[in-house]
Amino acid sequence: MTSLEQAREWLAAASSVAVLTGAGISAESGIPTFRGAGGLWKEYKPEDLATPEAFAKDPRLVWEWYNWRRELIAKGAPNAAHRALVEIEKRKTRFTLITQNVDGLHDLAGSGKILKLHGDIWRMRCMECGANFPNRRVPLPKIPPHCACGGLARPGVVWFGEQLPEGMMQEAEHAAASAQLFLVIGTSATVYPAASLIPHAKKSGARVIEFNPEPGPLSNLADCVFQGPAGEWLPQLL
Repeated sequence: MTSLEQAREWLAAASSVAVLTGAGISAESGIPTFRGAGGLWKEYKPEDLATPEAFAKDPRLVWEWYNWRRELIAKGAPNAAHRALVEIEKRKTRFTLITQNVDGLHDLAGSGKILKLHGDIWRMRCMECGANFPNRRVPLPKIPPHCACGGLARPGVVWFGEQLPEGMMQEAEHAAASAQLFLVIGTSATVYPAASLIPHAKKSGARVIEFNPEPGPLSNLADCVFQGPAGEWLPQLL
């Protein structure tokens, strides 16, 4: 039996499936990865802009970067890997998609149950009244943007040094622990606490299948590894 045939069997037999996706799945849609060469902007590093301190110091500069990112993302569209996950969700009674991505491509593809660990670039949060609201305007007509109450708005994403949304990690851990099959797609498995979901699922008895262009630090935990674009491999599981 080939690895692909084995993976198909595991998928067919699993009633509960959880998935962890990272920047790699979006890279196949032409969106630069956060840490890749294409992720640099002007003379700044993303890590120097995606912090509460950077926003407090210069909200306009941070919003110029996020406006640029939103314009890049808006040019992309869900790929075959995104669509394959929608099909898997339709077939399973229990399915949870956990993503580190903020680009919203899983939403556009039609995924329903999504846990967005790092937030959503298409949402904003008011620094004054706390309102959390959608905004998909590209480009933004005014930088920095403001809430209807007049308060300064910030991107609805999780920055370096910030906690994940309340209860989000617990729900993700529950999904990983209860999954019979855990798919790892396009993540370097170096960002925590998201990366901890892989050993958590494995320890709880799930079969782990990884789809990545290159092996990662936790690839040894996978029962099966498919090296290459997820957009090519995932549809073959269906």
